[in-house]
Amino acid sequence: KRTKASTRIKLSAKLIAIIEKKLQETWSPEQISNTVLKGVVSFKSIYRWIYASKINSDNLAFLRHKGRKRKGVEKRGIFSNGVSISERSEQANNRTEFGHWELDSMVSSRGESKGVFCTFIERKSRLYTAFVGKDRTADTIEQAITRLRNALPKGAFKSATSDRGKEFACHASVKEKLGIDFFFANAYAPWQRGSNENGNGLLREFYPKKTDLAKVTQQKKKKKLELINNR
Repeated sequence: KRTKASTRIKLSAKLIAIIEKKLQETWSPEQISNTVLKGVVSFKSIYRWIYASKINSDNLAFLRHKGRKRKGVEKRGIFSNGVSISERSEQANNRTEFGHWELDSMVSSRGESKGVFCTFIERKSRLYTAFVGKDRTADTIEQAITRLRNALPKGAFKSATSDRGKEFACHASVKEKLGIDFFFANAYAPWQRGSNENGNGLLREFYPKKTDLAKVTQQKKKKKLELINNR
């Protein structure tokens, strides 16, 4: 077995060029190793080269989490009514049918600005998008849901799944006016809306918490969303 074992792949100028180009396009080492370098190099090797200062030695900001870990628990207002995620259809749960969306709100620095992003991700395709809102209220969320629903083909927005933040108190109105089924994840269970949580984390890389989201232009945001979706 030892004689047949392959040695570690050597880092060449060609590999460095490919990896650095994709890192600059906001790809993660996992995405690089599973697509353009599939079967050539593992993501662990890419990480090893980065930490050994052989690739992007001056800028670990290209890495997804930059060595940081999330802290804290959501403490904003919540409500208890609404349809539980346990009643969501199997097609939505298994990602076998297009039209089931996860949604959330992303805020600016607290006390600095009321501007928010209303974010959406489609569970089957993982298509991710966001709208700029003036504040974190139910009216703003309902307006964003209406905008997305009107922009999509008929039947492409069948259901919505969110947490129980007060801004989603518009669920009954959304169901009545737009015919969209609304479901709520369990408290302190972000993994039940994992796709949206991940998408928000990717968008945060472009718009850190100190950013005034109310000042973000549609054109600039569109370019960032294209980078995320094109991965």
